[in-house]
Amino acid sequence: MAKPFTHLGNMPVEEFLRDYWQQKPLLIRNAIPGFVSPISGEELAGMALEETVESRLVLENGSEGPWQLRTGPFSEEDFLSLPRSHWTLLVQAVDQWLSEVAALKEHFRFIPDWRLDDVMISYAADKGSVGPHFDYYDVFLLQAEGKRLWHQGAKANDDSPRVEGTPLNILRDFEAENSWLLEPGDMLYLPPQFSHWGIAEGPCTTISIGFRAPSAATILEDLAAELAQGLPQHLRYSDPGIAPARHPAEIDPASIIRLQEQLSSWLQQPHKVAQWLGAVMTEVKYPETVALDAGDAEDWRTQLSAGATLVLNPGSRCAFCREPQTLFVDGEPYSAPLPFIERFCENRVITQMDTDNFPELAANDGLIDQLVSQGSLIYPPEDF
Repeated sequence: MAKPFTHLGNMPVEEFLRDYWQQKPLLIRNAIPGFVSPISGEELAGMALEETVESRLVLENGSEGPWQLRTGPFSEEDFLSLPRSHWTLLVQAVDQWLSEVAALKEHFRFIPDWRLDDVMISYAADKGSVGPHFDYYDVFLLQAEGKRLWHQGAKANDDSPRVEGTPLNILRDFEAENSWLLEPGDMLYLPPQFSHWGIAEGPCTTISIGFRAPSAATILEDLAAELAQGLPQHLRYSDPGIAPARHPAEIDPASIIRLQEQLSSWLQQPHKVAQWLGAVMTEVKYPETVALDAGDAEDWRTQLSAGATLVLNPGSRCAFCREPQTLFVDGEPYSAPLPFIERFCENRVITQMDTDNFPELAANDGLIDQLVSQGSLIYPPEDF
């Protein structure tokens, strides 16, 4: 089992988090010494044939114009008809299907699990890329096979000019501030909004470990609705002690400040904020893949007593809060003993010892029954 990084290259993770995380890019040479890719380009293409796998093809000079985007699933004929260069295949959430890829996430557990999104892997033919662009999330780009030349530019945003005539967000004006050639085992960290452009030098495979963060718009819309449900009707805008109005139609600065202060006081619901954050950050990205496993472990009591284990579905997510004491799995809150919650979220495994120590977990319609019935708990897949 891979262990969390203590250093990124020669840099302690504490220094990285203090000076680089969400602040500036960092090139990490030989981040994983002797790294061997867990998947080949051919295997990645095989995954892209499956309906349950999200995949995309980006062609710099497609038949329908520059920077053409195609979405999977694909056929073998699709790949056979591709040009010799200037295209990229991207497959999302490969960690849900291959244990060797899922194991890579263990390296990044110096950052909270609930911030991790998924592991996307791209295979590019010679000169293949997805164009100069930027992302709204942190990403570690681990070179798996071959070489890729990365250009890093300035920060960009919604107002940055885009190339027209393509659904891809390709930046029209891109100037490189740094350029690095990455080889297997090298890794590049990019904070949100830093523009970048990776170009394959010969066929290559790159692994992207991305991190999720809800947008300000999502937080304001969703969290405000959640918090509002708990506010009594008597809480309203109020203005005791105001001065006589000089201009009766004016909404004066003092009124705006007063409302901001009242909004701040209404937001002081830490338990509800914790419940909302736990639910949002554990929402499953591909619920249909988890639902496919629903009920498959219905005989879990017999199997656990015989030495089997239950594991968190590779497509599921979990996290916990101490205040209020809550386990979150796939966007839902559950009550459970804190020692169990801590161990389960650390190891993501349930054994007979857990039900011996905490019999309430094994009750009919108890926690384990609920997680099995929705597909969040399964028997370990062969690949896992």
